Amino acid sequence: MTTGEAHHQRGSMASLDSTLRKAPPTSWRQPELPEVIAMLSYRLDPVKTNAAAFLQHLTFKNDKVKSDVRRLKGIPALVSLLDHPNKEVHHSACGALKNISFGRDQDNKIAIKNCDGVPALVRLLRKTHDQDLTDTITGTLWNLSSHDSVKMEIVDHALHALADEVIVPHSGWERGSNGGEESCKPRHLEWETALTNTAGCLRNVSSERSEARRKLRECTGLVDSLMYIVQSQINRKDVDNKLVENCVCLLRNLSYQVHREIPGCERYADTTPLNHGPATANKGGCFGSRKGKGKKDGDDGSADKVDIPKRTTPAKGYELLFQPEVVRVYTSLLRESKNPSVLEAAAGAIQNLCAGRWMYGRYIRATVRLEKGLPMMAELLAHGNDRVVRAMSGALRNLAIDNRNCELLGLHAVPHLVANLPGGQSQSGRTLSEETVVSVLSTLAEVLGNSLEAAKTLRASQGIERLVLINKDGKRSDREVRGAGQVLQLVWAHKELRRPLEKDGWKKTDFMVNLNPAIGTTNGPSTQSNGTYEDSTTPLLDRGQRASNYIGDIWCNFFPTVDAFSEAYSTLDQRGERRHTLEETTDTLPVPDAKLTNLYSLVC
Repeated sequence: MTTGEAHHQRGSMASLDSTLRKAPPTSWRQPELPEVIAMLSYRLDPVKTNAAAFLQHLTFKNDKVKSDVRRLKGIPALVSLLDHPNKEVHHSACGALKNISFGRDQDNKIAIKNCDGVPALVRLLRKTHDQDLTDTITGTLWNLSSHDSVKMEIVDHALHALADEVIVPHSGWERGSNGGEESCKPRHLEWETALTNTAGCLRNVSSERSEARRKLRECTGLVDSLMYIVQSQINRKDVDNKLVENCVCLLRNLSYQVHREIPGCERYADTTPLNHGPATANKGGCFGSRKGKGKKDGDDGSADKVDIPKRTTPAKGYELLFQPEVVRVYTSLLRESKNPSVLEAAAGAIQNLCAGRWMYGRYIRATVRLEKGLPMMAELLAHGNDRVVRAMSGALRNLAIDNRNCELLGLHAVPHLVANLPGGQSQSGRTLSEETVVSVLSTLAEVLGNSLEAAKTLRASQGIERLVLINKDGKRSDREVRGAGQVLQLVWAHKELRRPLEKDGWKKTDFMVNLNPAIGTTNGPSTQSNGTYEDSTTPLLDRGQRASNYIGDIWCNFFPTVDAFSEAYSTLDQRGERRHTLEETTDTLPVPDAKLTNLYSLVC
């Protein structure tokens, strides 16, 4: 051992001894938490590194220790170490902050924000080229993004760094668009964890408010890169992973209210009357036979022409969100994915884009029909996941504004919708939520409209029995009763059906609904006639409710590898013409860290 090394070790040990005021190093003990936090301020970098790494270990899946670290003012000390020039120091500090930011104790997230933790993480992100550290930084930001008070902080201080340092350079978009993908390896596979974390973080903050969505849409290269990642994964037949889920959910959130929030949105206003468009010329359309035999002209939808103006320049940025070509991305996901969150987000994006009186909404409704999206969504109404069923129903409701879509859905989708109503034997034990049943009833009302053929299909599908059951059994909510009553009244309005209905044993009183007139109707299905639209994204949970998803601490090699997952879904409940929600998730995957040494490892 050299004289310099011995002097360094003696100095290190002296520093430790003077703080611990305990026995000599031969009687080693584990330091108390206040002592570890004090070591974060030591002048020796190895002590700082090991102290931060020890905190990372202590806070793994231990909410009490996290709270104690916050109470003992350890969070400001860790945040200050993010600017430390020594790689080992700031890497360990960031790992500890990632663990502390994980979990349901929102005070930890607020404490990190209040000591300027987000700008410090951004400074570290911009200067590092280390992939593991980038994973940890973006994971920490993803954890922080679950708290409402931190979302705009991330948008204002971290958005451009996340785009410039992670999403754009590692998506593969720039290289792929500048000359042949065969010459480059898709970089989103190399940096998948950082991309997943970043997309998850932005997925959360995009649910905050219109200002956040505006800044995300206008962030240079962000939407382009997200679209490129999703399309690349579709091409690779790999669409069920968390990266795709976060990207598609983010695109869905950015599509919310897009017809009202993009610059110059007034130039896209649609002056065409609702339900304008050709009626179906045949009974098949895009729901035609799949066997390939006996088709009539137009059964495959090829005879259906949509007059979409040609662009003179390629779409880029936020324009990519609502180009008719994006429908092919979402229908590909509906066809290929088995991930319920991906299915829900793809349908939710279509629902959002079809909302509102604007030209692109009309183009997209028609394009979904041409891309055979209607039968796919109708079949997905049989999915076992409640939220997937609700998303498909909501999308079909907005798609039914188009006359041709409405007629096709009236002929072919009504049995699928009826199968999701309470009662009958076709539900295979599924119990759908009130929100989903109300959504299905609202879609049925839109699809039936004034269509006698759709009403006949409803009757043939045993829909009357289920609707009357909802109406009269006394076990359903007022919203469900009101929705069922609306559909029953639409059926009874067809005089041609009254005699057949009476032969079936129904009476006029079966089609009447009596509710307390004081009960409001704002949360129920629209009471307007066919031709309305639901101006919302996929309806989710009310604020404060929780579901289940991924979130994780970093673990240290004190323990075997573990996957520690839990979830926190929260949503908006903004009040306007209609209640709506946006979706978010607080997921970060656990990332192994370097082996942790004890605080006394400086001395042999």
